[in-house]
Amino acid sequence: MTLTRRRVALSVTLVLFLVVSALAARWLSAEGAERAKIERVIEAQARGDAGAIDREVSDTCACPELIDRLARTLRGPGRVEIVRYDSVTSHALTSDAGPTRVVWRRGDEIPTVQCFSVRRKGDAVRGMRVTLLRLSAPIGLEAAC
Repeated sequence: MTLTRRRVALSVTLVLFLVVSALAARWLSAEGAERAKIERVIEAQARGDAGAIDREVSDTCACPELIDRLARTLRGPGRVEIVRYDSVTSHALTSDAGPTRVVWRRGDEIPTVQCFSVRRKGDAVRGMRVTLLRLSAPIGLEAAC
């Protein structure tokens, strides 16, 4: 193989690697965006901030009574820790929707389990938009969404 062919092959390989890396980064950013939105909702619940919860959940939720109740009943001191995070839309390469089950707690308290309905729109090329459609009141520790 001549030196010129090697350089061309190396250049093509490098470009392909950069393209695949950029697509993977966009895909992984949707994972982070979903988790960050849910974490903000959980932290707002722990602070008792109904307005912050409402800002993170889509207008389709139509559940102001639930949001107010969650802000009142889940309010408490301590640092929020996510114990388990199970997302149906995790690793979706294109648009998808489904439940995310989150187990969280503050300090040594008994964990709280909630379900979030999540919608992802888009794809790894154009980017993904993550929307929280609704959230649930706490469910049983072993309950599924």
